[in-house]
Amino acid sequence: MPIGTDQSKTNEVTKQVEARINRLLGNDTDIVTSVIANVAFGAGDPRANDLSIQPHKAKVTVAFKQFAGRHGKSTRAILERVQNSFHDNPIPGAQIVVEQEQGGPPVGKPISIEITGDNLAALPVVADSLRSFLDTLSIAGVQKLKSDVQTSKPELLFDIDRERANREGIYSSQVANEIASGVLGPEVSKFRDENDEYPIVVRYKKDQRSDVNTIQNLKLTYRDMTMGGQIRNVPLSSFARVVDTVSFGGIKRKGQKPIITLESDVISGYNPNEVAANVMTQVEYWKEHHKGMLAGISVSMGGQQEEQAETASFLGMALLASIGLIIIILVTQFNSVGKPIIILSEILFSVIGVFLGLAIFGMNVSIVMTGVGIVALAGIVVRNGILIVEFIDILKERGLPTREAIIEAGKTRMTPVLLTATATILGLIPLAVGLNIDFGSLFTELNPHIFFGGDSVAFWGPLSWTMIYGLSFATVLTLIVLPVMYLLSENAGKKLKKLSGSAADEAAHHAHMYGTMEPVLAGDKVSHDILPDDDHRSN
Repeated sequence: MPIGTDQSKTNEVTKQVEARINRLLGNDTDIVTSVIANVAFGAGDPRANDLSIQPHKAKVTVAFKQFAGRHGKSTRAILERVQNSFHDNPIPGAQIVVEQEQGGPPVGKPISIEITGDNLAALPVVADSLRSFLDTLSIAGVQKLKSDVQTSKPELLFDIDRERANREGIYSSQVANEIASGVLGPEVSKFRDENDEYPIVVRYKKDQRSDVNTIQNLKLTYRDMTMGGQIRNVPLSSFARVVDTVSFGGIKRKGQKPIITLESDVISGYNPNEVAANVMTQVEYWKEHHKGMLAGISVSMGGQQEEQAETASFLGMALLASIGLIIIILVTQFNSVGKPIIILSEILFSVIGVFLGLAIFGMNVSIVMTGVGIVALAGIVVRNGILIVEFIDILKERGLPTREAIIEAGKTRMTPVLLTATATILGLIPLAVGLNIDFGSLFTELNPHIFFGGDSVAFWGPLSWTMIYGLSFATVLTLIVLPVMYLLSENAGKKLKKLSGSAADEAAHHAHMYGTMEPVLAGDKVSHDILPDDDHRSN
């Protein structure tokens, strides 16, 4: 609700929201464990670490049973139903956001536009202009853009006439302490019982401290040293006036600079990355046409997009580090550079297989778990390449020609390569599909309560499918492409040796025909080979 709304009014609107949610649940109430409403206390956004008590805020939380007890019903369908209801039929005067509860550490929202600058007064103007521009576009997937800073918080400002106050011998701190004592009250003692202790606060009555005229007419009792230490009582209204004004609800900083963030969740069914990319395109367009307004102010994407960029950068460095360690081990093992390059090509094949599988089956890419899966694949697929290349080298040492050694190694190592890859894939499938077995009830009731899905598959599923797709694709190419690459490498090496051998023969022939200029030691004398005469040399 608007800032300054009384909690009783917020509670009335919250009851309407709660009643509508109960109607929207309909026949799905059997999978709901509780519907809890919080008004003022505990109603802040947990992702923003907002634990303050604000009477104008409320939160309604719908808790569902665990996946095993939902009997196949989707909570995402309920989420979409509630989102569409409040989007199509909003409650006047209230801003309502419907979002899924977030697990894990708090992160920013999918759409997060950060506006930073040193000019605090200009930031709200830029934020309002940009938000109005994006709202008129109605970008698909954006739920509701809102600012995380309140710029219209009502407040009562006591404007002190400092010249008049100085004549009376009154300081600003005296005025502040008197108002705080009357409205908030100092803690003078504590009351203790057997369970807890309670502070005792002395302050004005409720009807007095909520009346602006009463506060304005309160008297300051002080000793006026300009009049010989005489005790005086001066009303506050004699040197101060009350002004109704608005101010910031709070000021947030990032890198010591004030910041305002425009945030929004993504409507269920839309890809957050695609929606964020569309929003960023429009933001760049707006920046091009409002350069004069952005003097000293920067506008950029933050939140989940910033977190994803940092995570992708870290995983990229981890992949490069793992490939570097693999190269060191392979070069040490084979004492060669060409063979490690052939084996490392398996990593490229596995990455291609991962993205082909995700694209064919229409799965989303999880930055963290997909990245971890690719790093794990770098070690798994290299093993299959080592099996074949090492066996080829063993057969060549036994005297088998290169081509026959490659064919024999492919036939012999096909079984272990396929078996190891198949065993790994079959072991990952239960984790990928979320196979759940209750071993406790299996041994006590002989009922394992087997079901597929659950909360764990949302975390481990992307990792498992990444390794399944990459390993399947790379294993097939290991048996087909890797032997071909080995043969091509050997043929290229032979051609290079022939070229280098021809150059050596030509140099030897030249030395034989024309002699050498190097000195030859003969006893204690140094003699030189006699060069052919000019005619012989010309011939």
